[in-house]
Amino acid sequence: MIQAKSLTITGMSCAACAQASERAVKKLPGVREATVNFATEKLSLRYDDGELDEAAIVAAIEKAGYGVLAEKKSKTASIPIGGMSCASCAAAIERAVGKLPGVASASVNFATEVASVEYDPAQVRLSGIKAAISGAGYQPLAMEGAQAVDEHQRAREREIRTLVAHFAVSAAFALPLLYIAMGAMLGWPMPAALEPMEYPLRYALAELLLVLPVVAAGRRFYASGAKAIAHRAPNMDSLIAMGTSAAILYSLYSTWRIALGEFMAVEHLYFETAGVIITLILLGKTLEAVTKGRTSESIKKLMGLRPKTARVVTGGAGGIEEREIPVEEVEEGDIVAVRPGERIPVDGLVLEGFSAVDESMLTGESLPVDKKAGDKVVGASVNKNGSLRFRATAVGADTVLARIVKLVEEAQGSKAPIARMADVVSGYFVPAVLVVALVAAALWLVLGETPAFALTIFVAVLTIACPCALGLATPTAIMVGTGRGAEFGLLFKSGAALETAHKIDTIVFDKTGTLTEGKPELTDLTVSEGFERAAVLAAAAAAEKASEHPLGEAVVKAARAESLELARVARFSAVPGKGIEAELARGASAYERVLIGNARFMDERAVLLGGAEAEAARLAAEGKTPMFLALDGRLAAVIAVADVLKASSAAALRRLRELGIETAMITGDSRATAEAIARSVGIGRVLAEVLPQDKAAEIKKLQAEGRKVAMVGDGINDAPALAQADVGIAVGSGTDVAMESAGIVLMRSDLMDVPTAVALSNRVIRNIKQNLFWAFGYNVLGIPVAAGLLHAFGGPLLNPVIAAAAMSMSSVSVLVNALRLRRFEPYKQS
Repeated sequence: MIQAKSLTITGMSCAACAQASERAVKKLPGVREATVNFATEKLSLRYDDGELDEAAIVAAIEKAGYGVLAEKKSKTASIPIGGMSCASCAAAIERAVGKLPGVASASVNFATEVASVEYDPAQVRLSGIKAAISGAGYQPLAMEGAQAVDEHQRAREREIRTLVAHFAVSAAFALPLLYIAMGAMLGWPMPAALEPMEYPLRYALAELLLVLPVVAAGRRFYASGAKAIAHRAPNMDSLIAMGTSAAILYSLYSTWRIALGEFMAVEHLYFETAGVIITLILLGKTLEAVTKGRTSESIKKLMGLRPKTARVVTGGAGGIEEREIPVEEVEEGDIVAVRPGERIPVDGLVLEGFSAVDESMLTGESLPVDKKAGDKVVGASVNKNGSLRFRATAVGADTVLARIVKLVEEAQGSKAPIARMADVVSGYFVPAVLVVALVAAALWLVLGETPAFALTIFVAVLTIACPCALGLATPTAIMVGTGRGAEFGLLFKSGAALETAHKIDTIVFDKTGTLTEGKPELTDLTVSEGFERAAVLAAAAAAEKASEHPLGEAVVKAARAESLELARVARFSAVPGKGIEAELARGASAYERVLIGNARFMDERAVLLGGAEAEAARLAAEGKTPMFLALDGRLAAVIAVADVLKASSAAALRRLRELGIETAMITGDSRATAEAIARSVGIGRVLAEVLPQDKAAEIKKLQAEGRKVAMVGDGINDAPALAQADVGIAVGSGTDVAMESAGIVLMRSDLMDVPTAVALSNRVIRNIKQNLFWAFGYNVLGIPVAAGLLHAFGGPLLNPVIAAAAMSMSSVSVLVNALRLRRFEPYKQS
């Protein structure tokens, strides 16, 4: 069978390399067609897979002296999971899925209850991954897109309602149970029929009857705990189940002894311990579920912006009509009508109408933006005062809003490097606690204490241990931090980017379109003797019309403003970082050969500059970008173009200096021009006359000095530098390529968001460290106290009920601390 294949070839340095690799492939048996594109470094071929396989193709290319970039065959799936109760559950699922063939990585976020799995679909199917999750004792909830968010939210709300109901039942029976148990000791009024010394068996049976509904309300702990033990991956529920079961079984044994006539066994009833522990932990779980729900409020806010329906315009025999359909059914190419006050349902291009549209949900800009035919509109923005009809250009997961939501979800689901230590500890935590509980109980027995004393130690250790606090410490802070950032258009694409941002000590800014508006204007045209201004400008604009460079656009714009007629370009070529060369159609212009570029370019083309270099230096000192124009081999003019700085540039750079961060600017402009602009905004380091392909190398040089470098850019030529930097920061108004290469995206294109990103990263990392400190500290101090350390030195013995209360509150405290990040405010221009 004939197969079509595309491979990326490495090691090529010129077109001859492309020809050599192409010849090597064409010689292989079964090859029907083979073409190597040197520019894209792609080999496109068609071959008979009965005569040839991919390995032979790769071998032939390598034999020719080149390499083949391995294709990434893996896919990534995000699977919501039900049934997890603590970080140990997440670790158990990661182990189960990670063992599957073809699984490159498996990461389970306990806070979001989502598994992110990278796998090779040729080796394992998604159904196999779900089966592994089910086999580990948990429930995969495979959903996609907005439906997943809605379903997950409904499932969380159901869980909260269930927990509240179970807690209410548990508390209703645990309170009288506690009163009966403590009343006899504290002298509280007691029913005569339940006096423990008078009617011990009746007293014991009353406690048993009261604890049974509590156990039923907390059955989730027993079911989950037993299942986890059966899969040899005990979790927090296992600790609770074992601790309370031990207390109940010992109490049942004491009840049996009472029934046999040993009335003093009434002093060894621990039904109330089990009942109150279950009640307190149900309370903690309820508070935890409610608080965890609040950490993902940003996603809910973003999803809530999406309209439920759209009004699609259709035409038929009866004329044009508008039909309201669910937004999920809108297809690319549909004509959509929007009335005043309605939200725009999907992304599109305006066909007719005029209106002001509020895009603050995307840009943070409070002023509405005027929209007319030919303008783009973004889904979820609000149409203010006019009617619009537009053609849908992006629907479903391809809309800007959906992409933002996906970025935020991926960031919230990712793990920051700082989480690794907590993950390792969580994986071994529960088995270690079980060992400590058994050893501590056995040690006290050896030291001569009673079985009842040893049981108290055993139950206290099991109930005070809290792997949940460790598991929640990092992801909750990342969830709240990335969500808060998304609310004002600051998108962290991963937990790693969020963590690395706080280590940055140097930030490099691209100039054009980043520090500046990217809309330069022609400011000076100094014409050489013997040339006419109009003819020179017309020739320059004709040549630049074929260029896509912003500086060229300024020249074309100036010529059109003077209504100059532009000749047709017969041939055009651009030399990156130097200039352009064009041949104009013979007879259509007074000149045929046009060169526009820097001094180096003119020197290479043997154009004499004379005294024009002094004029260029003067213009550069004013912060303008000078270019030389040569017509038919003679210098015709010095052109100067200036790009206006963004209003926020100086304020953003000042704020970064206050944060102790060094700033630098990278540009292809001359050093004089670059330094003039740098002085105006307070940049300390200038990397000038840098060719586009050398930007990444300049970043690498800074890193070689031991610096942690962030790169801020917006263009395609910034993508390699964004990828090379420790953190790439893409200005949202820039290209998709730049946004893909970056770790942080500024949707508002406001440079004040750069110091905001650094400040938010600092706050999140500080919050994570606080959470980890308290989580580790709580367990390091709590477990020894529960094991009787203080009692060994004459201090008090920790009551298991107090231990359970402390454990429940430890998780809640971590979550509440993370929620403080919601108060973070972005920097504003002052």
